Amino acid sequence: QVQLVESGGGLVQAGGSLRLSCAASGSIFSINDMGWYRQAPGKQRELVASITKGGSTHYADSVKGRFTISRDNAKRTVYLQMNSLKPEDTAVYYCNADLKTGWGRASLDYWGQGTQVTVSS
Repeated sequence: QVQLVESGGGLVQAGGSLRLSCAASGSIFSINDMGWYRQAPGKQRELVASITKGGSTHYADSVKGRFTISRDNAKRTVYLQMNSLKPEDTAVYYCNADLKTGWGRASLDYWGQGTQVTVSS
């Protein structure tokens, strides 16, 4: 059984900052890519940022220069530092991990339960 537990969401004024964390636990053999997605009301879920096991990162154009993704492999944790937040960043943010639960098993996507981020104008 695998769990991804997010924390750090909340309400912040425009221009402010938040830091999201997501810790993976359970029967994990290895973790490949980790990432953050978000879904605003009435919109599809979209990729915000991702990071490989080796630390290579990818960002959505809308957050480049404002958000920073990082991970601590020893803690099985991924972070998202969000600065200069805008009202349009308001969404439920989901943690994602591509991981294996055993030797020889295929890697699968796992998701956290989501954490609300609300940016007021």
